[in-house]
Amino acid sequence: MKPLFVTVFLKELLETLRDRRALSLLLIFVLMYPALVGGILYQQINRATAPEKDGIELTVIGAQRAPTLMTQLKQKNINVTEAKPMSEEDITALLRANKVAAVLRLSDTYGSDYRDMRPARLELWHDSATDHGRQVADIENVLRAYGNTIAGARLLAHGVSPATLFPVQVQRYDTGTSASRSATVIGAMLGMFFVPAFFFALSPSVDSTAGERERRSLEVLLAQPARTIDLVAGKWFAASALSLAGLTLELCVAHGILKWLPLEEIGMSWRLSWSDLALVCLVSLALPLLAAALEIALAINAKSFKEAQTTASIAMLIPMVPVIVVPMMDLATKTWMYAVPLLAHQTLLRELAKGQAVGLLPFVLTFGSSLAIALLCVAFTVWRMKSERYMMGV
Repeated sequence: MKPLFVTVFLKELLETLRDRRALSLLLIFVLMYPALVGGILYQQINRATAPEKDGIELTVIGAQRAPTLMTQLKQKNINVTEAKPMSEEDITALLRANKVAAVLRLSDTYGSDYRDMRPARLELWHDSATDHGRQVADIENVLRAYGNTIAGARLLAHGVSPATLFPVQVQRYDTGTSASRSATVIGAMLGMFFVPAFFFALSPSVDSTAGERERRSLEVLLAQPARTIDLVAGKWFAASALSLAGLTLELCVAHGILKWLPLEEIGMSWRLSWSDLALVCLVSLALPLLAAALEIALAINAKSFKEAQTTASIAMLIPMVPVIVVPMMDLATKTWMYAVPLLAHQTLLRELAKGQAVGLLPFVLTFGSSLAIALLCVAFTVWRMKSERYMMGV
């Protein structure tokens, strides 16, 4: 004979699968967040690789005064377009049109200052409100290298070694791997992969509690010779099952997108293996249990289906706070983070993506913290449903 909670579970799950609205919501969130993150990273890759493919557009005023400089700019994949003298208003309008990365204007006395070994003035105009920041930095590097070359040649002409200008030589060594850089950059987005677990469980959780009370079917169910814990457990597991299925599918889709993107173009990589993802999904089993238990506990206190849906939707914003705030504070990974639901899952996935060994404790805390809160919510729901005066009076 099947346990009673299994019967309730199968009944609630079958009703949920018949609800096209719930299944449509699941499909939307399974695809939405991975597609959003993938789209953002794809745009970053396109912006980073566009200068290498198409070159950097630079308008130069007075280019004939520095032919050597123009040659050096063209050698660095910078497309130089010569222009006649322009006013400041015309330069501003050209930059706002977003057709060129910058405008380089050589002063009228550039040639004479250069020959007399006086500082020859160059004006580099750019619009910081556009997305040409990296291209402008590349142009500045070429100009800086050109100036250093001239300075070295002049010193040699006077019998002075150019090394005199650099009494200290700094060599930089970056020990960060592409995997750690990608985990750091993408880390702020990872938490959003787990938020839909609350959306997946919302519809079945509210419908099986406040919805049944509104339809007067909950009274009939409570009148049956069944323990309250069996009724609550069946509804809880049914809502959790839908949430778990949606979360697992979403993580797999997101993992596939991050594997497919050419992150190496921006100095990153996604080296999380499918076995690591399986561990994350296993640990994340407690998150759908928490989402369903929390929403059922809130819905059981509502007077109507609409009130329960509103209350549960607002409450879902609370777990999102640490996921958004903590990455903005740029805190180092601490053990306490694994005891905060959602933040724990985000931190665990980020550390695994870095290729670091996290040990057993983070897995236990991540699973245990969500499960403990879920059990408290279930206990509260059972206590509420045992009170006939409360259930009939709400």
